[in-house]
Amino acid sequence: MESKVRVAVIGGSGYTGGELLRLITIHPKLELTLVTSREYNGKPISLVHPNLKGIISLNFSELNIDKISEKADAVFLGLPHKVSVKYVPDLVERGMRVVDLSADFRLKNPELYKEWYGYEHPYPDLLQKFVYGLPELHSEELKNTKLIASPGCNATATILALAPVVSSKMVDSYQFISDVKVSSSEGGAQPSEGSHHPERQNAIRPYEAEGHRHAAEAEQELSNLAKGRVKVSIVPHAVSSVRGALASVHTWADLDDMTVWKNIASFYRGKKFIRIIRGNIHPYPDPKYVIGSNFADIGFATEHRIGRLTIFSAIDNLMKGAAGQAIQAFNLSIGLEEDEGLRLPPLRPA
Repeated sequence: MESKVRVAVIGGSGYTGGELLRLITIHPKLELTLVTSREYNGKPISLVHPNLKGIISLNFSELNIDKISEKADAVFLGLPHKVSVKYVPDLVERGMRVVDLSADFRLKNPELYKEWYGYEHPYPDLLQKFVYGLPELHSEELKNTKLIASPGCNATATILALAPVVSSKMVDSYQFISDVKVSSSEGGAQPSEGSHHPERQNAIRPYEAEGHRHAAEAEQELSNLAKGRVKVSIVPHAVSSVRGALASVHTWADLDDMTVWKNIASFYRGKKFIRIIRGNIHPYPDPKYVIGSNFADIGFATEHRIGRLTIFSAIDNLMKGAAGQAIQAFNLSIGLEEDEGLRLPPLRPA
C-alpha cells in the first residue's frame, strides 16, 4: 500500500474514541483527517484527550456526512447503540469503508434486536452485509469486506474463552456460564450511578444478572463455530479497576489438562494476539498484564473432584475489547498484516 488511508472517527470524545485516535496516529498506513463530537464541536481534541496534546492538532467537527465523505476513505463509528444505525446506511451508500463499534450491526437475526435492545432494526438486509469483526474467527471474511461490526468487550472475552472448547467438541453440553469482571471504563466517559468510579471503588457488584445483551452475539458466533446451538449466560460484575475485563467461563466436564491444553493451543496456533497462560509465576490470566495492548490471555483450570472446567480470558476492554480489535479487523480488510500499528507491549504494572 503506497498511500495512506484517510480515516475519520465519528464520536471521538469518549474512552473508546480516544483509544482509536491514539492508535490511528501511530499507525504507519492511516491518516487521521476528521473527528466528530456533538458536545465538543470546534474545540481542540487535546481538550478532551490531554494525552494527545502535541500529537493531534485537529479540532472536533460536527457530524456532516458530506464533509466526512470528502475528507475520508474509511470511517470508525464510536457512537452509542441505536445511534450508529442512523448514519451507517448513508455511509455505505457512498461506498465508504465502515467500522461500527456499536452493537447496531453485530447480530444477523433482526428479531434479536427487539429482544435484547428493545427496537426493531430498520435495515435487516444490511445486517447480512457486515462481517463480525473478531479476527480470530473471521480473518478470511474480513479480507473481503468494507463493512465491519466490531464486537462487544464482554462478548469478545467470552467468545475467545469458549471458541476452542466448542470447535473441538471437548464437552457434551453446550451451555455455559461466563462470569465477567469488568472495569469502570466499560461504563463510558459519561458517569452514571453505576459507572461513576467512586461508586465502584471497593465494590464487586453484579449487574444485568438476568441476561446481559452481549450473550446474543456470543451465542451467534459460538453456535456458528460449533455447528449447533450454544447457550451462554453472561453475568457481569462491576469491579473497581479502571481498565480490563476477565471472563471466567464455567462448564461441567471432567477432562485431563493435556487435552484441554492441546485443543486451546491448536485452535489459536498462529494467532498473533492470543497468549496462552499456564504454569507461570501468575498461573492464570489477569487483565493487569494486557493493559494498553491488543493481547488476549487465555488459560484454564480443571477441578477433577467435581468435573469442572473453567476457561479464563483476560483483555483490555478498550483495546482488544474495542479500539484495538477494530484496528486489527480493519487492517485485514485493507490488505495489511493484522498487527500493523498494534505491535504494542502491555504496560508494565508498577
